[in-house]
Amino acid sequence: MNRAVAAAAGAAAIIAVDQLVKTLVRSQVPEGSAREIVPGVDLVHTKNSGVSFGFLADAPPWVVGLVSTVALFIVVGVVARMVPGRAGVVAAALIVGGAVGNLIDRILFGAVTDFLDLPLLPPCNVADIAITFGAIAMAIGLLLEGVAESRAAAEAEGGDPA
Repeated sequence: MNRAVAAAAGAAAIIAVDQLVKTLVRSQVPEGSAREIVPGVDLVHTKNSGVSFGFLADAPPWVVGLVSTVALFIVVGVVARMVPGRAGVVAAALIVGGAVGNLIDRILFGAVTDFLDLPLLPPCNVADIAITFGAIAMAIGLLLEGVAESRAAAEAEGGDPA
């Protein structure tokens, strides 16, 4: 399976899970409520009209959509060109799936449904978690590529790759 197909399949899975969980939260958890899942972690039902962590919350919806779309294209471009192998596929799938999942909420509801309240963070959702782990996968892929290039350069010069 080529990288684009694998990334698209992964993104579709993230979108499906994200939308399913958000639908359950909207239908089963009263907005503004909080229920403790485990100590320090609550199931909540909140709306976020901004982007990550409430940034641009007071901006018009079209500005939020535009910023989100531009950021998505930039990140996908970086991942597609710079992050090799599985790390690139995983990063692209997670970031695209998460971004599209939240964009669907913005288009349909004017705000993103968040439901997981973790310590030291604002409430989040499956899409936010996917984007975060996608960024981590992208960083790891870029770091590993840098290490591989350094080793290859050292070997080409006849030096010790370690």
